[in-house]
Amino acid sequence: MPAIEVAGLAQLSARLEAAVREAGALAHSMFGSPIRTWTKGPTASPVSDADIAVDRLLRERLAGADISADLGIAWLSEESADDPARLSARYVWIVDPIDGTRGYIEGAADWAVSAALVESGRPIAACLYAPVGKEFFSARSGSGAMLNGAAISATTGASLEGARIAGPRQLLERLTAIAPPFALMPRMRSLALRLARVAQGTFDAAIAGGNSHDWDLAAADLLVHEAGGALTPIGGGTVTYNRPVPRHGMLVATGRNRHAALTELLRDGRLASS
Repeated sequence: MPAIEVAGLAQLSARLEAAVREAGALAHSMFGSPIRTWTKGPTASPVSDADIAVDRLLRERLAGADISADLGIAWLSEESADDPARLSARYVWIVDPIDGTRGYIEGAADWAVSAALVESGRPIAACLYAPVGKEFFSARSGSGAMLNGAAISATTGASLEGARIAGPRQLLERLTAIAPPFALMPRMRSLALRLARVAQGTFDAAIAGGNSHDWDLAAADLLVHEAGGALTPIGGGTVTYNRPVPRHGMLVATGRNRHAALTELLRDGRLASS
């Protein structure tokens, strides 16, 4: 499959933005209304009619588009049956119709529509839309990250003292026993939105506990990197998407200067016993 040229990526990014805006409007129109809900899988994750409706819309607008068919772009979504054919595809749409479904069902504001185009395991275009707060994040590889059309950037500085950090509460509480004092930020129901706060500079760092999935991460990953930050496993390296099992262990998102200090702290053996 030939590489997508710059003009082609711009076209796909525009299609992605239009689709995510429409999907966010659909999700928002159903938000707060009586809808059918149920649970799925061994973790009893919540699902709603809104998740399914948004998933269907995004698949029609993205995977169903002529350009996607011409380029052989595959599909991976939290709410669609997994097609193993994606594993041989160079390009794949990775989608979470509503990231933060539990909050959505409960009437909380911290949910978002998240979608990215991935090439050979890494995101090259991304959109994240939180309709309640009217926040539309977008990024394209090599072009920076935007919030509502304005450029955003992760915070600079290497110190953890006073840093605003979001993540699993119990882990953060253990960290306070061995780390300089820092500010605990709301964890947020949407992991993608939590990570986007790092790209935005609202949080200095965010931690994703184990068991996150491609659809939680891919769009936010590009946002963080294009905003001058880093999102990696705690051992370093790169997060790779579209693997046979699209699940990940603990991840850390920060500005690049702070990244080494936080990942070193998270590898500290004292955390297990603190």
